[in-house]
Amino acid sequence: MERLLTRDARMAPARGVWQGTRAAPRWLHGTLPGAWVALLFACLSFTPSLLPRTGPFQGFVSGVSAAIGYGLGVMGAWLWREFADRPARTPRRRAWQGFFVAGGVALVAALLLGWQWQRHLRELMGMSHPGGVGYLFAPLIAAVVFFLLLFVGRGLRAGYRGLATRLSRHIGPRAAQAMSVLAVVALTFLVASGLMKDGLISMADRTLALQDTTTDEGVVVPRTALRSGGPGSLVEWESLGREGRNFVGRGPTVDELSAFSGADAKEPIRVYAGHASAEDAEGRAELAVRELERTGGFQRAHLLVVTTTGSGWVVPEAASAFEYVTAGDSAIVATQYSHLWSWLSVLVDQKKAREEGRALFDAVYERWSRLPEGQRPQLRVFGESLGSYGGETAFSGERDLANRTDGALFVGPPHFNTLFREFTDHRDAGSPEVEPVYRDGRTVRFSRRPGEAIPPADTPWGPSRVLYLLHPSDPIIWWSPGLMVKRPDWLREPRGPDVLGAMVWIPFVTFWQVTADLPLGMKVPPGYGHVYTGEHVDGWVALLRPEGWSADKSARLRELLKPEP
Repeated sequence: MERLLTRDARMAPARGVWQGTRAAPRWLHGTLPGAWVALLFACLSFTPSLLPRTGPFQGFVSGVSAAIGYGLGVMGAWLWREFADRPARTPRRRAWQGFFVAGGVALVAALLLGWQWQRHLRELMGMSHPGGVGYLFAPLIAAVVFFLLLFVGRGLRAGYRGLATRLSRHIGPRAAQAMSVLAVVALTFLVASGLMKDGLISMADRTLALQDTTTDEGVVVPRTALRSGGPGSLVEWESLGREGRNFVGRGPTVDELSAFSGADAKEPIRVYAGHASAEDAEGRAELAVRELERTGGFQRAHLLVVTTTGSGWVVPEAASAFEYVTAGDSAIVATQYSHLWSWLSVLVDQKKAREEGRALFDAVYERWSRLPEGQRPQLRVFGESLGSYGGETAFSGERDLANRTDGALFVGPPHFNTLFREFTDHRDAGSPEVEPVYRDGRTVRFSRRPGEAIPPADTPWGPSRVLYLLHPSDPIIWWSPGLMVKRPDWLREPRGPDVLGAMVWIPFVTFWQVTADLPLGMKVPPGYGHVYTGEHVDGWVALLRPEGWSADKSARLRELLKPEP
């Protein structure tokens, strides 16, 4: 944004300096409007967000917020002068002195309030507080981050001015400035996107692809023909990838299922096609369907189609809970489309998730629909996080879900999920965004705690049931570019029980705060953020309605499936 400071930059030595001396290096000069807005944004960044932070991470967030504020302040001052047709004024030394005094007091107050809010947020989520010592480093880290970003902006401005000077020798000054702005913006975009795609994303993909060649301790080639990678499998064990091998190499045994249910259980079927098992999404889907035919998956009572997260992860608890609730009379099929972490996949792998989810369900449905009606298994869909996005894309709406499936469980859906947004945006009047009611809950329902009554509890729920599990404190659900300029309903209506009432919407700041929450979503206890451990059991019970099931069984199964700390 400092590219707008052409006139201000020429006058910088005379207008005012942070350090209070005219002899300071040119790159230390700053504008007073930019400094005030940077201070405001830095202070506001200490207001609570969805998830608790450490002191150093808060410093990083505050530094970026201050840089955003400085750019907006500089741009706003420039626009005002242009409309007022007046030159920049030189701020007096007292103006800078007042800024530093007021800024120091404001930052100390924001730091203390922020520390208190973080403490309350951790108490709300049952987390221990790390103490205030680490929080004292937040201002220092914020200053370092702010000045680094400021110098990057100064570098872009220098490039713009140099290019404009050279072009003005051949064309008019206004045309030279316009072309320089376009050139710098285009080059910055290309470099930034190139670094993101060819740098961070490619590096992460290559690194995690190497992990796909590893196998976790205790995971071995299945001895049963009812698992992909086992005897007679059409899918090679090596092609399954790390998460695929975890999926087919683990899970409850027949003895464990029988012991829990108190009756004879069946051996569950697990089918998986890894990223390396076929060339594209259609190839993996076709291979998975052939595996289902080979293992007898279409002859089971329950068939579950899973769209994985970016790394190919099938949520262990969700899969095992499904098998326990169905007493093993089930088949689960999934495929892998990426190697990236879940939160990063949400940002960059949406297209792959869409293609994979649609290809897998359509291939399974095409084979399933050719079976005689009385011999078809109950067909359901599951997806968590980006997997819910992929799972949704095979359907056009509520009726399509009800007509082609016996139900679906979608957990922690990203904000950009098409059907999730349709159901939420058109929710019944009076129902909140954090737990909406859609068309009296006839097919689609939402729940924060599926073990409790799922609203609307007094209204019949149809035979095909679609359930969304969502936490009000889950940043994956609420992250959206629209947060920059528009207050969302979930911050306009009463807050969810796991969100501090002190959290408010602030233009630009809230967007960056929720963006910073994304990698923290899995670093909180179950029941908060993006951690849904324990809730898949109640979700499946609500959808499958197994005979003879009890609340005590649900409690025992939740305890049985609780991951080791």
